[in-house]
Amino acid sequence: MACSASWVVLPVVRSFATSSRTDINCHRASIARTGRLVYTRMYPTVLVQSDGSTVNIRYHEPRKIIKLPLDLTTLSEVERKKRLLARKPRVKVVIEEEIEDKFDVANYEHLWKK
Repeated sequence: MACSASWVVLPVVRSFATSSRTDINCHRASIARTGRLVYTRMYPTVLVQSDGSTVNIRYHEPRKIIKLPLDLTTLSEVERKKRLLARKPRVKVVIEEEIEDKFDVANYEHLWKK
């Protein structure tokens, strides 16, 4: 059976346009940093959720650990007060001791007399 094709299948050819700029090659990054808007490097990071569970994620900045904040509205009144007091800076107690001085210069006068 003869098949008359009215359409012709052409092979798909990708054409890459050559750039007229000759200074863009593999050695460009060794001279200066490559300017990118988005860096694709992702870093392994541990994410600690507010309930204490941990998840390993990939993060765009090199961080070791990320801790999510705790929602104070979900805590009981006693736990909320305890957390808020822990956030406040502690007052340093300065203990000044009174030192009794029984030093008498007369006991040591014989050392500097000639």
